[in-house]
Amino acid sequence: MILVTGVSGGLGGLILEGLSAFDGLEVVAGTRAGDGTTARRIDFDAPATLAEGFQGVDVLVFVSAGFAEDDVVLARHGAVADAAAAAGVRHVIYTSLAGSGDFMSIALPHRWTEARLAKGPFDVTILRNGLYTDLPVGLAVMGAGPAADSGVFAAPLGSGRVPVVAKEDLADVAVRIAAETERDLAADHRSRHAGKTYELEGVSAIGGDDIAAILTTALGRPVDYQTVSLSDTRALLAGSGLEPYQIGHTLSLFSNIKAGVLEGHDTDLTTLLAADPRPAREAIAQAVQPVAAAS
Repeated sequence: MILVTGVSGGLGGLILEGLSAFDGLEVVAGTRAGDGTTARRIDFDAPATLAEGFQGVDVLVFVSAGFAEDDVVLARHGAVADAAAAAGVRHVIYTSLAGSGDFMSIALPHRWTEARLAKGPFDVTILRNGLYTDLPVGLAVMGAGPAADSGVFAAPLGSGRVPVVAKEDLADVAVRIAAETERDLAADHRSRHAGKTYELEGVSAIGGDDIAAILTTALGRPVDYQTVSLSDTRALLAGSGLEPYQIGHTLSLFSNIKAGVLEGHDTDLTTLLAADPRPAREAIAQAVQPVAAAS
């Protein structure tokens, strides 16, 4: 049996959908709102639900539970590791952060979790996911309106570029790893993915100039890129309604992009996908079309 956590989220939902399409695989959804019929209740903040929820599970697809302060995330992830061990889970697949993100503030909980899982009695596969295509898509959509008026796309990226990857591609990789692992275990073999760490960076990097070029085509007028300082970005985020830790993580992300440390790393993405990765530039262009049409 495979259990996928966090199925109410974007990545977890896509993984569940992909695994459910396989004949002969028993796949169970795990979510905080699980009712025991269509989904098991898996609440990382209520460890008692984990012990029961993981019963009978061979392969646990553990979608990381961020969106909280670090100490909260560590407590959640530690509870998952303890419950998986107690329930006799045989293999854990964890969605982590790409190695290029080691200087980002969100890296600490991921690296801690990788080390914590490595101490468990189960086999582990680490999927080090790259940053989502949602990042440049969101920046382009937010900047399209102002760019239509001023001819300037402004963003706190400096001259840095970031390799991004479609959430659907990351889900496809997780589906493949989980399905192959379950079938290996059913044949009484250790998974071919046991002990592996896969780097899943995007294959092409996106920067401010790239987004400006896409907006130029979509809007039908020249758009220039202008970088924004981290200080100005901090002031803007302060009035956004984000939690303080979210502001810190966001500034850390932009700082890493500006420093140029996220670009130019090897990826296992192309060897694990059955098709070419989904193009980031096409996703950005499609996302800004409604804004361009209204301008």
